[in-house]
Amino acid sequence: MAGAVRKEQEMSGVKKILRFQKNDEVLQALSKADEKINYLIQLIGDYTLELERDFFKALVQSIVGQQLSIKAAETIFARLENLCGQVTPERILSLSENELKSAGLSKKKIEYIKDLSEKVISGAVDLEKLDSMNDEEVIRTLVQVKGIGRWTAEMFLIFSLGRPDIFSLLDFGLQLAVKGLYGLSDWPDKKTLDSISQRWKPYRTAASLYLWEAKNRGYINLT
Repeated sequence: MAGAVRKEQEMSGVKKILRFQKNDEVLQALSKADEKINYLIQLIGDYTLELERDFFKALVQSIVGQQLSIKAAETIFARLENLCGQVTPERILSLSENELKSAGLSKKKIEYIKDLSEKVISGAVDLEKLDSMNDEEVIRTLVQVKGIGRWTAEMFLIFSLGRPDIFSLLDFGLQLAVKGLYGLSDWPDKKTLDSISQRWKPYRTAASLYLWEAKNRGYINLT
């Protein structure tokens, strides 16, 4: 998968893209390892994801979106962008609490994005070094920030860093998709989810993306 990311980066300049195609080694390996995932791959076909390479923006978006619908989160973040011009740590810290509240942010989320901003400026969270860290190092670095837990860090690993082997046991959408795809009578606990996901290693990110996409398209029975 890493090779696919680099190739797309060279072709598109500043953009970094994950691209999965039916004949590549990632999807072929997943199809051989799990007939259920193969079923989803055949239904969905090729899949492309453009990574969010503005790391600060990505983390602020994650904080803003916590416990909100996608539409509500997008609306609030758009207002924040209008306030900031460009979402940077310095610009966030220059805004008053009332200005940030006017965008729709709660008091807690204001606290969280200001803490992130302060830690980035102080160097406690060095965003430029995240690419060179392993997955667990990235998680340990990010969870220093108020409001960022393991799930948020795992989403960052997928959607900003494009790491190949991430499966979030804490993600409700993945839990729901696994329950429906495998016809489980009970809600899958962490042990069950981890056991199922082991067959997808070292390509659990691709499996996660196909599970999310299948759920969003209604290809999985979620009842």
